[in-house]
Amino acid sequence: MSLDSQPSTRLGVAGWCLYDWANSAFPTVIITFVFAAYFTKGVAADEVTGTALWGQAIGWSALVVAVMGPIVGAISDHTGRRKPWLFASTLGCSIACGFLWTIIPDENMVLRALILIGAANIAFELGMVFYNAMLADLVSSDRIGRVSGWGWGTGYAGGLICLVLVLVLFVQTETPLFDLNKDAAEHLRAVGPFVAIWMVLFAAPIFLFTKDRPATGIGKGEAVRRGFKELVQTIKNARQHGTTFKFLIARMIYTDGLNTLFAFGGIYAAGTFGMSFADLIKFGIGLNVTAGIGAFGFAWLDDSWGSKKVILVSLTVLTFLSLGMLIVTDIFHFWVIGLSLGIFIGPAQSASRSMMAHLAPPEIRTEMFGLYALSGKATAFMGPMLVGGLTLMADSQRVGMSAILAFFIVGGVMLLMVPERRATVA
Repeated sequence: MSLDSQPSTRLGVAGWCLYDWANSAFPTVIITFVFAAYFTKGVAADEVTGTALWGQAIGWSALVVAVMGPIVGAISDHTGRRKPWLFASTLGCSIACGFLWTIIPDENMVLRALILIGAANIAFELGMVFYNAMLADLVSSDRIGRVSGWGWGTGYAGGLICLVLVLVLFVQTETPLFDLNKDAAEHLRAVGPFVAIWMVLFAAPIFLFTKDRPATGIGKGEAVRRGFKELVQTIKNARQHGTTFKFLIARMIYTDGLNTLFAFGGIYAAGTFGMSFADLIKFGIGLNVTAGIGAFGFAWLDDSWGSKKVILVSLTVLTFLSLGMLIVTDIFHFWVIGLSLGIFIGPAQSASRSMMAHLAPPEIRTEMFGLYALSGKATAFMGPMLVGGLTLMADSQRVGMSAILAFFIVGGVMLLMVPERRATVA
Protein backbone atom coordinates (compact mmCIF):
# COMPACT_ATOMS: atom_id res chain seq x y z
CA MET A 1 0.00 0.00 0.00
CA SER A 2 1.26 3.49 -0.76
CA LEU A 3 1.82 5.82 2.11
CA ASP A 4 -0.38 8.42 0.38
CA SER A 5 -3.04 6.92 2.65
CA GLN A 6 -0.68 6.20 5.55
CA PRO A 7 2.01 8.90 5.53
CA SER A 8 5.34 8.04 7.04
CA THR A 9 6.25 9.75 10.29
CA ARG A 10 8.70 12.64 10.31
CA LEU A 11 11.20 10.28 11.90
CA GLY A 12 10.66 7.85 9.04
CA VAL A 13 11.24 10.56 6.43
CA ALA A 14 14.33 11.74 8.33
CA GLY A 15 15.62 8.17 8.40
CA TRP A 16 15.17 7.90 4.64
CA CYS A 17 17.04 11.18 4.06
CA LEU A 18 19.79 10.15 6.47
CA TYR A 19 20.48 7.05 4.40
CA ASP A 20 21.69 9.37 1.63
CA TRP A 21 24.01 10.96 4.23
CA ALA A 22 25.28 7.47 5.07
CA ASN A 23 25.98 6.03 1.66
CA SER A 24 27.30 9.19 -0.03
CA ALA A 25 30.54 8.65 1.88
CA PHE A 26 31.35 5.77 -0.47
CA PRO A 27 31.37 7.62 -3.83
CA THR A 28 32.91 10.74 -2.28
CA VAL A 29 35.74 9.24 -0.21
CA ILE A 30 36.38 5.90 -1.89
CA ILE A 31 35.49 6.31 -5.57
CA THR A 32 36.24 9.99 -6.22
CA PHE A 33 38.88 11.33 -3.87
CA VAL A 34 40.99 9.46 -1.33
CA PHE A 35 41.11 5.72 -2.01
CA ALA A 36 41.07 6.14 -5.80
CA ALA A 37 44.17 8.35 -5.56
CA TYR A 38 45.86 5.89 -3.17
CA PHE A 39 45.23 2.98 -5.55
CA THR A 40 46.58 4.75 -8.63
CA LYS A 41 49.62 6.23 -6.88
CA GLY A 42 50.46 3.72 -4.13
CA VAL A 43 49.22 0.29 -5.19
CA ALA A 44 49.29 0.05 -8.99
CA ALA A 45 52.55 -0.10 -10.94
CA ASP A 46 52.13 3.49 -12.12
CA GLU A 47 49.42 6.16 -12.32
CA VAL A 48 48.52 5.48 -15.94
CA THR A 49 48.09 1.74 -15.36
CA GLY A 50 46.29 2.38 -12.08
CA THR A 51 43.86 4.84 -13.67
CA ALA A 52 43.10 2.42 -16.51
CA LEU A 53 42.51 -0.52 -14.15
CA TRP A 54 40.39 1.59 -11.81
CA GLY A 55 38.26 2.75 -14.71
CA GLN A 56 37.76 -0.81 -15.88
CA ALA A 57 36.68 -1.95 -12.42
CA ILE A 58 34.13 0.85 -12.16
CA GLY A 59 32.98 0.28 -15.74
CA TRP A 60 32.48 -3.47 -15.39
CA SER A 61 30.70 -3.09 -12.06
CA ALA A 62 28.40 -0.49 -13.65
CA LEU A 63 27.60 -2.99 -16.40
CA VAL A 64 26.67 -5.61 -13.79
CA VAL A 65 24.36 -3.08 -12.12
CA ALA A 66 22.79 -2.16 -15.46
CA VAL A 67 21.90 -5.83 -16.01
CA MET A 68 20.98 -6.77 -12.43
CA GLY A 69 19.10 -3.61 -11.42
CA PRO A 70 15.88 -4.22 -13.37
CA ILE A 71 15.95 -7.93 -12.48
CA VAL A 72 16.28 -7.58 -8.71
CA GLY A 73 13.84 -4.67 -8.83
CA ALA A 74 11.23 -6.83 -10.52
CA ILE A 75 11.78 -9.64 -8.00
CA SER A 76 11.51 -7.17 -5.12
CA ASP A 77 8.15 -5.93 -6.42
CA HIS A 78 6.80 -9.47 -6.03
CA THR A 79 8.18 -10.03 -2.52
CA GLY A 80 6.75 -6.67 -1.41
CA ARG A 81 9.34 -5.47 1.07
CA ARG A 82 12.31 -3.42 -0.04
CA LYS A 83 14.24 -2.94 3.21
CA PRO A 84 15.69 -6.49 3.34
CA TRP A 85 17.19 -5.95 -0.11
CA LEU A 86 18.47 -2.52 0.93
CA PHE A 87 19.96 -3.99 4.12
CA ALA A 88 21.81 -6.69 2.17
CA SER A 89 23.17 -4.12 -0.31
CA THR A 90 24.29 -1.76 2.45
CA LEU A 91 25.94 -4.53 4.41
CA GLY A 92 27.70 -5.83 1.30
CA CYS A 93 29.10 -2.41 0.44
CA SER A 94 30.22 -1.81 4.03
CA ILE A 95 31.98 -5.18 4.31
CA ALA A 96 33.83 -4.65 1.04
CA CYS A 97 34.90 -1.17 2.21
CA GLY A 98 36.10 -2.59 5.53
CA PHE A 99 38.36 -5.06 3.74
CA LEU A 100 40.07 -2.21 1.88
CA TRP A 101 42.22 -1.94 5.02
CA THR A 102 44.06 -5.04 3.73
CA ILE A 103 45.23 -3.29 0.54
CA ILE A 104 48.85 -2.59 1.38
CA PRO A 105 51.02 -0.54 -1.04
CA ASP A 106 52.07 -3.53 -3.12
CA GLU A 107 51.40 -4.39 -6.78
CA ASN A 108 50.29 -7.86 -5.66
CA MET A 109 47.26 -6.20 -4.04
CA VAL A 110 45.91 -4.78 -7.31
CA LEU A 111 43.55 -7.65 -8.12
CA ARG A 112 42.17 -7.84 -4.58
CA ALA A 113 41.61 -4.07 -4.54
CA LEU A 114 39.77 -4.12 -7.86
CA ILE A 115 37.55 -7.03 -6.76
CA LEU A 116 36.65 -5.24 -3.52
CA ILE A 117 35.96 -1.94 -5.28
CA GLY A 118 33.87 -3.66 -7.95
CA ALA A 119 31.85 -5.57 -5.34
CA ALA A 120 31.34 -2.46 -3.21
CA ASN A 121 30.20 -0.41 -6.20
CA ILE A 122 27.73 -3.10 -7.30
CA ALA A 123 26.25 -3.29 -3.80
CA PHE A 124 26.09 0.52 -3.54
CA GLU A 125 24.34 1.00 -6.89
CA LEU A 126 21.87 -1.84 -6.34
CA GLY A 127 21.03 -0.39 -2.93
CA MET A 128 20.07 2.84 -4.65
CA VAL A 129 17.45 0.95 -6.70
CA PHE A 130 15.55 -0.04 -3.54
CA TYR A 131 16.23 3.23 -1.74
CA ASN A 132 14.90 5.36 -4.61
CA ALA A 133 11.85 3.12 -5.02
CA MET A 134 10.83 3.83 -1.41
CA LEU A 135 10.41 7.56 -2.12
CA ALA A 136 6.86 7.52 -3.49
CA ASP A 137 5.65 5.49 -0.48
CA LEU A 138 6.97 7.93 2.11
CA VAL A 139 4.69 10.92 1.65
CA SER A 140 1.74 12.20 -0.36
CA SER A 141 2.41 12.89 -4.04
CA ASP A 142 2.51 16.66 -3.52
CA ARG A 143 5.55 16.33 -1.22
CA ILE A 144 7.69 13.86 -3.18
CA GLY A 145 9.83 16.60 -4.74
CA ARG A 146 10.84 18.28 -1.52
CA VAL A 147 11.66 14.98 0.21
CA SER A 148 13.78 13.91 -2.77
CA GLY A 149 15.59 17.25 -2.60
CA TRP A 150 16.12 16.94 1.14
CA GLY A 151 17.59 13.48 0.67
CA TRP A 152 19.88 14.56 -2.15
CA GLY A 153 21.06 17.64 -0.27
CA THR A 154 21.62 15.59 2.88
CA GLY A 155 23.68 13.16 0.82
CA TYR A 156 25.97 15.89 -0.46
CA ALA A 157 26.45 17.14 3.11
CA GLY A 158 27.17 13.67 4.48
CA GLY A 159 29.71 12.86 1.80
CA LEU A 160 31.51 16.15 2.33
CA ILE A 161 31.62 15.94 6.11
CA CYS A 162 32.93 12.38 5.92
CA LEU A 163 35.60 13.55 3.43
CA VAL A 164 36.64 16.46 5.65
CA LEU A 165 36.90 14.17 8.69
CA VAL A 166 39.00 11.70 6.72
CA LEU A 167 41.32 14.47 5.53
CA VAL A 168 41.68 16.00 9.01
CA LEU A 169 41.95 12.79 11.03
CA PHE A 170 43.99 10.61 8.68
CA VAL A 171 45.25 12.01 5.38
CA GLN A 172 46.49 15.57 5.84
CA THR A 173 47.86 15.41 9.35
CA GLU A 174 51.35 14.66 10.63
CA THR A 175 49.96 12.39 13.36
CA PRO A 176 47.03 10.34 12.06
CA LEU A 177 44.40 9.07 14.48
CA PHE A 178 45.46 5.92 16.39
CA ASP A 179 49.11 6.66 15.48
CA LEU A 180 48.70 4.91 12.15
CA ASN A 181 51.90 4.15 10.24
CA LYS A 182 52.16 6.41 7.20
CA ASP A 183 55.04 4.38 5.75
CA ALA A 184 52.67 1.41 5.47
CA ALA A 185 49.92 3.70 4.11
CA GLU A 186 47.76 2.84 7.12
CA HIS A 187 46.39 6.40 7.21
CA LEU A 188 45.06 5.91 3.65
CA ARG A 189 43.93 2.30 4.07
CA ALA A 190 41.95 3.33 7.16
CA VAL A 191 39.46 5.28 5.06
CA GLY A 192 37.88 1.96 4.02
CA PRO A 193 36.87 0.86 7.55
CA PHE A 194 36.00 4.47 8.42
CA VAL A 195 33.51 4.67 5.54
CA ALA A 196 32.16 1.22 6.43
CA ILE A 197 31.42 2.31 10.02
CA TRP A 198 29.97 5.61 8.78
CA MET A 199 27.57 3.81 6.47
CA VAL A 200 26.38 1.29 9.06
CA LEU A 201 25.96 3.95 11.75
CA PHE A 202 23.95 6.46 9.74
CA ALA A 203 22.01 3.90 7.71
CA ALA A 204 20.52 2.40 10.88
CA PRO A 205 17.60 4.91 11.17
CA ILE A 206 16.04 3.93 7.83
CA PHE A 207 15.80 0.32 8.99
CA LEU A 208 14.52 1.29 12.43
CA PHE A 209 12.02 4.06 11.67
CA THR A 210 11.11 4.18 7.96
CA LYS A 211 8.04 2.23 6.88
CA ASP A 212 8.28 -0.48 4.26
CA ARG A 213 5.67 -2.09 2.09
CA PRO A 214 4.11 -5.24 3.58
CA ALA A 215 5.40 -8.62 2.46
CA THR A 216 3.28 -10.28 -0.21
CA GLY A 217 3.81 -13.76 1.19
CA ILE A 218 5.12 -14.99 -2.16
CA GLY A 219 8.04 -17.39 -1.80
CA LYS A 220 11.50 -16.45 -3.04
CA GLY A 221 11.49 -18.98 -5.87
CA GLU A 222 8.09 -17.87 -7.10
CA ALA A 223 9.10 -14.20 -6.74
CA VAL A 224 12.13 -14.83 -8.94
CA ARG A 225 9.99 -16.58 -11.57
CA ARG A 226 7.35 -13.83 -11.54
CA GLY A 227 9.99 -11.10 -11.47
CA PHE A 228 11.69 -12.34 -14.63
CA LYS A 229 8.34 -12.81 -16.34
CA GLU A 230 7.17 -9.32 -15.32
CA LEU A 231 10.38 -7.70 -16.54
CA VAL A 232 10.13 -9.43 -19.92
CA GLN A 233 6.50 -8.34 -20.25
CA THR A 234 7.35 -4.76 -19.29
CA ILE A 235 10.00 -4.57 -22.01
CA LYS A 236 7.76 -6.28 -24.58
CA ASN A 237 4.89 -3.93 -23.75
CA ALA A 238 7.04 -0.80 -23.67
CA ARG A 239 4.32 1.14 -25.50
CA GLN A 240 2.00 0.72 -22.51
CA HIS A 241 4.62 2.50 -20.43
CA GLY A 242 5.53 4.92 -23.19
CA THR A 243 5.69 8.01 -20.99
CA THR A 244 8.04 6.35 -18.51
CA PHE A 245 10.32 4.97 -21.23
CA LYS A 246 10.47 8.36 -22.98
CA PHE A 247 11.58 9.90 -19.70
CA LEU A 248 14.20 7.17 -19.16
CA ILE A 249 15.68 7.84 -22.60
CA ALA A 250 15.76 11.61 -22.05
CA ARG A 251 17.26 11.10 -18.60
CA MET A 252 19.85 8.70 -20.02
CA ILE A 253 21.08 11.40 -22.41
CA TYR A 254 21.29 14.37 -20.07
CA THR A 255 22.71 12.19 -17.28
CA ASP A 256 25.55 11.27 -19.66
CA GLY A 257 26.27 14.99 -19.80
CA LEU A 258 26.21 15.34 -16.02
CA ASN A 259 28.44 12.29 -15.48
CA THR A 260 30.90 13.44 -18.12
CA LEU A 261 31.03 16.89 -16.55
CA PHE A 262 31.97 15.31 -13.22
CA ALA A 263 34.43 12.87 -14.79
CA PHE A 264 36.29 15.42 -16.91
CA GLY A 265 35.79 18.60 -14.88
CA GLY A 266 38.94 18.01 -12.83
CA ILE A 267 40.96 17.01 -15.89
CA TYR A 268 39.82 20.16 -17.70
CA ALA A 269 40.60 22.37 -14.72
CA ALA A 270 44.08 20.87 -14.32
CA GLY A 271 44.95 20.89 -18.02
CA THR A 272 43.48 24.22 -19.10
CA PHE A 273 43.89 26.28 -15.94
CA GLY A 274 46.81 24.50 -14.28
CA MET A 275 44.98 23.75 -11.01
CA SER A 276 46.98 21.70 -8.50
CA PHE A 277 45.68 18.52 -6.86
CA ALA A 278 45.05 20.45 -3.63
CA ASP A 279 43.05 23.06 -5.55
CA LEU A 280 41.08 20.30 -7.29
CA ILE A 281 40.12 18.88 -3.90
CA LYS A 282 38.94 22.33 -2.81
CA PHE A 283 37.05 22.80 -6.07
CA GLY A 284 35.41 19.40 -5.69
CA ILE A 285 34.34 20.21 -2.16
CA GLY A 286 32.97 23.58 -3.27
CA LEU A 287 31.07 21.98 -6.16
CA ASN A 288 29.45 19.49 -3.80
CA VAL A 289 28.49 22.28 -1.40
CA THR A 290 26.73 24.29 -4.10
CA ALA A 291 25.06 21.15 -5.47
CA GLY A 292 23.70 20.35 -2.02
CA ILE A 293 22.44 23.92 -1.62
CA GLY A 294 20.76 23.68 -5.02
CA ALA A 295 19.09 20.36 -4.17
CA PHE A 296 17.72 21.80 -0.92
CA GLY A 297 16.73 25.13 -2.45
CA PHE A 298 14.81 23.65 -5.38
CA ALA A 299 13.12 20.96 -3.27
CA TRP A 300 9.95 23.00 -2.73
CA LEU A 301 9.89 24.22 -6.35
CA ASP A 302 9.90 20.59 -7.45
CA ASP A 303 6.47 20.19 -5.84
CA SER A 304 5.05 23.57 -6.85
CA TRP A 305 6.46 23.81 -10.39
CA GLY A 306 6.66 20.09 -11.12
CA SER A 307 9.75 17.92 -11.54
CA LYS A 308 9.85 18.34 -15.31
CA LYS A 309 10.06 22.13 -15.15
CA VAL A 310 12.82 22.00 -12.53
CA ILE A 311 14.86 19.64 -14.71
CA LEU A 312 14.34 21.78 -17.83
CA VAL A 313 15.32 24.98 -16.03
CA SER A 314 18.37 23.26 -14.59
CA LEU A 315 19.48 21.88 -17.96
CA THR A 316 18.99 25.25 -19.64
CA VAL A 317 21.11 27.07 -17.07
CA LEU A 318 23.69 24.26 -17.07
CA THR A 319 24.01 24.62 -20.84
CA PHE A 320 24.76 28.35 -20.64
CA LEU A 321 27.06 27.99 -17.63
CA SER A 322 28.98 25.17 -19.32
CA LEU A 323 29.35 27.33 -22.40
CA GLY A 324 30.67 30.14 -20.20
CA MET A 325 33.14 27.77 -18.54
CA LEU A 326 34.51 26.89 -21.98
CA ILE A 327 34.89 30.54 -22.96
CA VAL A 328 36.54 32.08 -19.87
CA THR A 329 40.32 32.18 -19.75
CA ASP A 330 41.07 33.22 -16.17
CA ILE A 331 40.93 31.02 -13.09
CA PHE A 332 38.72 33.37 -11.05
CA HIS A 333 35.82 33.28 -13.50
CA PHE A 334 36.29 29.53 -13.90
CA TRP A 335 35.78 29.14 -10.14
CA VAL A 336 32.70 31.37 -10.18
CA ILE A 337 31.07 29.57 -13.09
CA GLY A 338 32.17 26.12 -11.94
CA LEU A 339 30.69 26.52 -8.47
CA SER A 340 27.52 27.99 -9.98
CA LEU A 341 27.12 24.80 -12.00
CA GLY A 342 26.65 22.89 -8.77
CA ILE A 343 23.56 24.89 -7.86
CA PHE A 344 21.75 23.38 -10.86
CA ILE A 345 23.40 19.93 -10.91
CA GLY A 346 21.78 19.02 -7.59
CA PRO A 347 18.20 19.92 -8.65
CA ALA A 348 18.59 18.13 -12.00
CA GLN A 349 19.52 14.93 -10.19
CA SER A 350 16.98 15.26 -7.40
CA ALA A 351 14.05 16.21 -9.63
CA SER A 352 14.87 13.31 -11.96
CA ARG A 353 14.38 10.91 -9.05
CA SER A 354 11.10 12.50 -8.00
CA MET A 355 9.82 12.58 -11.60
CA MET A 356 10.52 8.87 -11.87
CA ALA A 357 8.66 8.28 -8.61
CA HIS A 358 5.64 10.09 -10.11
CA LEU A 359 5.76 8.27 -13.46
CA ALA A 360 6.46 4.69 -12.37
CA PRO A 361 3.36 2.48 -11.96
CA PRO A 362 3.18 1.60 -8.25
CA GLU A 363 2.88 -2.16 -8.80
CA ILE A 364 6.24 -2.27 -10.65
CA ARG A 365 7.92 0.76 -9.09
CA THR A 366 11.09 -1.01 -7.93
CA GLU A 367 11.45 -2.66 -11.33
CA MET A 368 11.14 0.75 -12.94
CA PHE A 369 13.82 2.16 -10.65
CA GLY A 370 15.97 -0.75 -11.77
CA LEU A 371 15.46 0.48 -15.33
CA TYR A 372 16.16 3.98 -14.01
CA ALA A 373 19.55 2.70 -12.79
CA LEU A 374 20.07 1.11 -16.21
CA SER A 375 19.33 4.44 -17.92
CA GLY A 376 22.13 6.03 -15.93
CA LYS A 377 24.66 3.38 -16.97
CA ALA A 378 23.70 2.02 -20.40
CA THR A 379 25.38 4.75 -22.46
CA ALA A 380 27.86 6.03 -19.89
CA PHE A 381 30.66 5.40 -22.40
CA MET A 382 29.30 7.93 -24.92
CA GLY A 383 30.22 11.14 -23.08
CA PRO A 384 33.85 10.21 -22.34
CA MET A 385 34.30 8.86 -25.88
CA LEU A 386 32.98 12.04 -27.48
CA VAL A 387 34.99 14.32 -25.21
CA GLY A 388 38.14 12.27 -25.77
CA GLY A 389 37.61 12.02 -29.54
CA LEU A 390 36.91 15.72 -30.03
CA THR A 391 39.86 16.66 -27.81
CA LEU A 392 42.22 14.56 -29.94
CA MET A 393 40.77 15.79 -33.25
CA ALA A 394 40.93 19.47 -32.33
CA ASP A 395 43.92 19.19 -29.98
CA SER A 396 41.86 21.28 -27.55
CA GLN A 397 40.24 20.44 -24.21
CA ARG A 398 37.77 23.28 -24.74
CA VAL A 399 36.51 21.79 -27.98
CA GLY A 400 36.33 18.34 -26.41
CA MET A 401 34.33 19.52 -23.42
CA SER A 402 31.83 21.22 -25.73
CA ALA A 403 30.31 17.76 -26.32
CA ILE A 404 28.64 18.07 -22.92
CA LEU A 405 26.43 20.86 -24.28
CA ALA A 406 24.92 18.48 -26.83
CA PHE A 407 23.87 16.02 -24.12
CA PHE A 408 22.11 18.74 -22.14
CA ILE A 409 20.35 20.16 -25.21
CA VAL A 410 19.24 16.83 -26.72
CA GLY A 411 18.17 15.44 -23.33
CA GLY A 412 16.18 18.60 -22.61
CA VAL A 413 14.44 18.57 -25.99
CA MET A 414 13.44 14.94 -25.48
CA LEU A 415 12.17 15.73 -21.99
CA LEU A 416 9.87 18.38 -23.47
CA MET A 417 7.95 15.56 -25.15
CA VAL A 418 7.33 13.70 -21.87
CA PRO A 419 3.97 14.49 -20.23
CA GLU A 420 4.06 14.98 -16.47
CA ARG A 421 1.84 13.22 -13.96
CA ARG A 422 1.50 12.63 -10.23
CA ALA A 423 2.24 9.42 -8.39
CA THR A 424 -0.74 7.14 -7.75
CA VAL A 425 -1.67 4.93 -4.83
CA ALA A 426 -0.50 1.32 -5.02
